[in-house]
Amino acid sequence: MKDLLNLFADVALLVWGTQLVRTGVLRAFGSNLRQVLAHSMGNRFTAALSGIGVTALLQSSTATSLMTSSFVGQGLITLPAALAVMRGADIGTALMVVLFSFDLSWLSPLFIFTGVVLFLTRQDTLAGRIGRVVIGLGLILLALQLIMVSAAPLLATPAVRALLGSVGSDLLTEIILGMLLAVMAYSSLAVVLLIAALAASSMISLDAALGLVLGANLGSGLAAVLTTAKSAVEVRQVSVGNLVFKMLGVALMAPCVGLWLRHVQPLLPGPTHGVVLFHLGFNVIMSVAFIGLTQPVARLVARLLPKKPDTSASQMRPRHLDPSALPMPSLAISCAAREALHQADVVETMMNGMLTVIKTNDLRLAQELRKMDDTVDELYTAIKYYMTKIPREALDEEESRRWTDIISFTINMEQVGDIVERVLIDVEDKKIKPGRSFSEAGMAEITELHARLVDNLRLGMSVFLNGNVHDAQRLIEEKMRFRDLERRYATAHLDRLSENSVLSIETSSLHIDLISDLKRINSHICSIAYPILDSAGALAPNRLKTAALGQDNRRS
Repeated sequence: MKDLLNLFADVALLVWGTQLVRTGVLRAFGSNLRQVLAHSMGNRFTAALSGIGVTALLQSSTATSLMTSSFVGQGLITLPAALAVMRGADIGTALMVVLFSFDLSWLSPLFIFTGVVLFLTRQDTLAGRIGRVVIGLGLILLALQLIMVSAAPLLATPAVRALLGSVGSDLLTEIILGMLLAVMAYSSLAVVLLIAALAASSMISLDAALGLVLGANLGSGLAAVLTTAKSAVEVRQVSVGNLVFKMLGVALMAPCVGLWLRHVQPLLPGPTHGVVLFHLGFNVIMSVAFIGLTQPVARLVARLLPKKPDTSASQMRPRHLDPSALPMPSLAISCAAREALHQADVVETMMNGMLTVIKTNDLRLAQELRKMDDTVDELYTAIKYYMTKIPREALDEEESRRWTDIISFTINMEQVGDIVERVLIDVEDKKIKPGRSFSEAGMAEITELHARLVDNLRLGMSVFLNGNVHDAQRLIEEKMRFRDLERRYATAHLDRLSENSVLSIETSSLHIDLISDLKRINSHICSIAYPILDSAGALAPNRLKTAALGQDNRRS
């Protein structure tokens, strides 16, 4: 019993080691890996090569699948290009299996010691994240060594020999078992290394090991499908397409297991080499043979998982908050930023409709716009909840600042939506239902303030997206101009009252409240600029510094 528990612990250590490497690489180089993938989509072959490189670093084709799926979900790359990346990703995982199959146990203590020192002394820096990766590499090597040690006494037990002997009775059973192991471990790399270790210890026969390897490859594709089950259709199409390729590969290679044992295995030094090279050969053959099928498989998957038509209701729901991106903080931050801009688009629609209601007294439109405030609130809640699931300790200084900027932006947009809703209610109660109208001068003032407001919102969205310091400075200057204009128009309205203008008297309360509400909306919009200016050192304690900043000066 103790030996069996030791073996389970060693397998868990192997899985944990691969997890440390994967998360460490994503946290240290996640944004760079995203750029490599995004810039290598010129053709299917460069896409496959980028998949090999990225997966070799991540040591997980599943992680590459999630990253690539997120790109498709954001519309950055096409489905065929994503499937080409996955053909290379499978080769990358297989190459890492071959590397770890060599006796590198002497590196384990060095890696663990060095990694722990880096991680504990510089935890929140790039060096600390690299230390996390080095710890994971050391644990993988240590776990492989411990598995060999723990397997020896178990192998001597007749019951264990009989149990393991039954595994090799049927190829389909072996494939299913290997698939389940890969799904539970969330790493085909760890499972294939485990299979190689068991085969080297003679705990399982070589033909059973090869069947398990086929299943492990199938399981890695299934794990990605399960992980993205609740994601957008575009994201799920990538994982399902990758699973289709793996199913075709298993169907192609399963009859070849006997040929490998008869013709290739006698040329190899031992079972370990047979397992890892069969795994590598499977993925190379599958990728080379199927690289030309990315377009047909993409069309098949598109028919199996068609995109839903964009109805007005679906356009209002969160559509960029991809849960599969959460393990990659830099990618999750990008998803949240895009959703924040979606929220701002809804607010802009409300603001444009607000002026139409004021001019045309359209009660039906007013009610529709008021309902849109519920959408703004729902988007704010969804973004906030999504952001709380991003591990803050995984963010560097720039990403942490961006995290705060997104939360601040969504709060301001939510408050703008609330103000617009209150304006619409006031217009209904104080203008439309009583049948009143603004004076010609008063309507012209409101129209001009509204036009400035919409322009400032668009400028604020640009500032939020690009972080341009010059534009942020312009936005603060617009706040001052808007304030002065609001005061001037309030004074002009009072002058019209003194002239006993009937229209001005009837709508006086609404007019004063409206231009005051527009100023409040403008203040929330201009608040977007403060974090950018503060990080650039362009704010004095109480006012904007007068020193002009160059247009190309951007937040670092």
